Amino acid sequence: MMMHSLNRGLLPVLLVLAALTAAPAAAQTQDRLTGLFINLTTDDTWSAAKAIHFAHRRALANGVSPVVIWMNVRSVYLAMADRPSDVPGSLRDQDMSIQDMLTAFMDDGGVVVMCQACSRAAGLTIDDYMDGVVMGNWDMVSGYLFDPAIRSLTW
Repeated sequence: MMMHSLNRGLLPVLLVLAALTAAPAAAQTQDRLTGLFINLTTDDTWSAAKAIHFAHRRALANGVSPVVIWMNVRSVYLAMADRPSDVPGSLRDQDMSIQDMLTAFMDDGGVVVMCQACSRAAGLTIDDYMDGVVMGNWDMVSGYLFDPAIRSLTW
């Protein structure tokens, strides 16, 4: 008899615990990631190819929006219109350069932002870059970077 009343008292506690553990999963579904900001700092084509592939084929292709690649430090050289990159090992069979990858990414709605200060330090202007890239400024970059719905990732 005592065991039966113990079970009745335990049932409400178990129901409350079940509801509490289900709440975070529901909240995660409602607060889904809406954007991705990739901070690309290198002109190493292997690393850059991984970053661009992730941005394009993983994030953008799966509905994440916006997807922004911020090219800064040495990566600014990879978006130069008249300086084709090497074709990284993983993309040799597709014969895709970094510029080809960036173009495909932008054609599908991705955003490529150049660091203004890094461009200036490298002696580059917007005219030196491939079509479609935009020159960044503090308001633009901070708007993406500090948006609570956008996560950042660095390569």
